[in-house]
Amino acid sequence: MKKFKIPYIPPTTSKSIRFPNDLIDEVEQAIQGKQCTFSAFVVEAVRVALENLKEEEP
Repeated sequence: MKKFKIPYIPPTTSKSIRFPNDLIDEVEQAIQGKQCTFSAFVVEAVRVALENLKEEEP
């Protein structure tokens, strides 16, 4: 049985950024009906993008 651990929630900072309307629509469609917020989707997408960039470094 997996041991329960209280999840760690990292500190956050609010950032205001502009998204093209069509991109907002696509993200909202992708997360519709799922337990995911727009912010959580964007944060995960940025994490993946940063990992991809690290893998490309020589």
